[in-house]
Amino acid sequence: MAITKQVQDILNHYEGEPPSVKLNLARLFMHGRLGGSGHIMLLAVDQGFEHGPTTFLTNPEGFSPHYHFQLAAEGGLSGYTAPLSWLRAGVESYLGAVPMILKLNHSNRLLPSSVDPDQAVVASIQDAVDLGCVGVGFTLYPGSDSYLEQLEELSDITAQARECGLFTVVWAYPRGSGVTATASDMYGNSGASADDPRMALDTIAYSAHMACLAGAHIVKVNLPHEAIARTDSKDLYKNVKMDTPVDRVRHIVNCCFNGRRAVIFSGGAAKDASKVLEDVLVVKQGGGTGSIIGRNIFQRPRGEALQFIEKAVRLYE
Repeated sequence: MAITKQVQDILNHYEGEPPSVKLNLARLFMHGRLGGSGHIMLLAVDQGFEHGPTTFLTNPEGFSPHYHFQLAAEGGLSGYTAPLSWLRAGVESYLGAVPMILKLNHSNRLLPSSVDPDQAVVASIQDAVDLGCVGVGFTLYPGSDSYLEQLEELSDITAQARECGLFTVVWAYPRGSGVTATASDMYGNSGASADDPRMALDTIAYSAHMACLAGAHIVKVNLPHEAIARTDSKDLYKNVKMDTPVDRVRHIVNCCFNGRRAVIFSGGAAKDASKVLEDVLVVKQGGGTGSIIGRNIFQRPRGEALQFIEKAVRLYE
């Protein structure tokens, strides 16, 4: 595998990491249509836990795990992330077709609203090794009553993953009573208002920075709003350029070790394709590493999904 200068520059940011971890990062960054460009675009299909099987009703082909392997491979995406049983249900048929990232922890919307956001670890590092994954994923909820326990879990996971040569992707999602999440949308961001503290620039920046400190090689966040949630941050943010979405992406990147950790941005809730593509362009212009998109790909009919992927990839090329 010949590594381009763009990818080598990214690998150089990960000082102190084992060569095996850097090799798997290289496998991700060198794969697919964007291979070698320094940008990545991932398909995420962990919504079965988080949103239930209704997430596939708009495109029933999505009930098949094989369908998502096909989309990721045929679309030339950089990688594919999903829960353990979902990956197991297709890995042999699509062995080597696309780099896989095993999502280790999950929650669900049937939990009572009185429960602060948390996720159960339902897969192991050994599972990821057995599947041939390049990395593992973990959701961290800054603001939750369970955050400190989650942080300890993540610390153990990153150490175990590193020993096995796997990188770690952290879903850095501020949720819970510490950021006054609403009970109606405790685990998502659909319909988030402009002043939703979970989507505020300072909240997401803080969460992304903590993910890096916790050992994340790649940080996944939502595109932040212009709002500043914490009163003790408002004066400090007067000197931060944050008027445009591009400015806000650039700030998040700076908060991730001054761009020395890869930052990918979620596609969010299902919406018009043109809006998602606008977000992709914002990420690129702001210096983000790439996008991780789920519902805005697999909820579209196959042909439309592949056309969408083609347009998004071209924006990053």
